[in-house]
Amino acid sequence: MDQPIVNREAARTADSPPTGGVPEDPELWAFLRALRPGERLSGAVVAIRRFGVFVALDDGPAHPVYPGVGFIAIPDLSWRRFESASEVVGIGQRVTGEFLYFDSWNGEARLSLRALESDPFQQFADDVPEGAEVAGTVTKVVPFGFFVRVADGVEGLVWREELSVAPTERPQEAVQVGDTVKVTVMRIERDQCRLLLSRSQ
Repeated sequence: MDQPIVNREAARTADSPPTGGVPEDPELWAFLRALRPGERLSGAVVAIRRFGVFVALDDGPAHPVYPGVGFIAIPDLSWRRFESASEVVGIGQRVTGEFLYFDSWNGEARLSLRALESDPFQQFADDVPEGAEVAGTVTKVVPFGFFVRVADGVEGLVWREELSVAPTERPQEAVQVGDTVKVTVMRIERDQCRLLLSRSQ
């Protein structure tokens, strides 16, 4: 489907192509307009940027400006949390993604790797009931509590008030990143993909 967008991730750095829209290339536009949402497209990763990943597709013409016709935005790379796109894919890696839409501003096929994976949060919600006790790893400590990874791609928050320590104690005095802790599942919010936990006594 032809779906114009207003300038991709606005903040581009010096190593990025200039924005402003890509001049229409008849062969490329014909290829992109023939694609349908849900199709699977394969290719090789040719460039990794802070705003996403470019993929040289197996089929179709080359892009006149960008490294590849396929483009995967950061949120569409994976369900799991990561700091850099290079933690998920590497240059030269073969990937298959689901076609989302034709980005007519940049002349690209927007792809998603995540769309072809099952949602780990929903799987966790199916398998683990509220009130269950699970083990996890502390991934981040903040003034209001700490985050615990309870499954691959699933993290929950233990509020400061839910710590099994004195209320005045700071979270960083109770746990450290990397600690293994037992927590109780207090609430699962499927729509928001939010998991609230309590430190088990």
